[in-house]
Amino acid sequence: MSVAMSNCGQVGWITDRSGYRYDAVDPETGRPWPALPEIFIDMAKRAAMRAGYENFLPDACLINHYEPGARLSLHQDKNELDESAPIVSVSLGLPAVFLFGGVSRTIRPKRYQLVHGDVAVWGGPARFNFHGIAPLLDGYHPILGRKRINLTFRKAL
Repeated sequence: MSVAMSNCGQVGWITDRSGYRYDAVDPETGRPWPALPEIFIDMAKRAAMRAGYENFLPDACLINHYEPGARLSLHQDKNELDESAPIVSVSLGLPAVFLFGGVSRTIRPKRYQLVHGDVAVWGGPARFNFHGIAPLLDGYHPILGRKRINLTFRKAL
């Protein structure tokens, strides 16, 4: 991963010597993560509902900050306790190529162009598909400049 990450919600995604995990406390401040704004919760719930996930209530938002050249390697989101909950992803800023593969790394991922305002939702049988972001191309977005921000909503607990 070559992107910078932030968190908000009841839990945040952290990494340290003991590995990756969700935690209720920000290790840098020793305080709980900032609450998810109601407008974010509403947006994620509405997107999930439109995709057929009626009862999605996110408790975590991972905020990825990309600059040109940054990428996110193919990975699976499998650390959430509620495996039936979808992933809701919101793209802001520079365009990116979303790589969406299968349940094995050997399955060549499809490439989808994401632009500012795009929302992707996946779950069900595709919940554990490998996915990532190809290296971000240089460019300029009129609001965010030379960066991309991705909000990924999850039900972690």
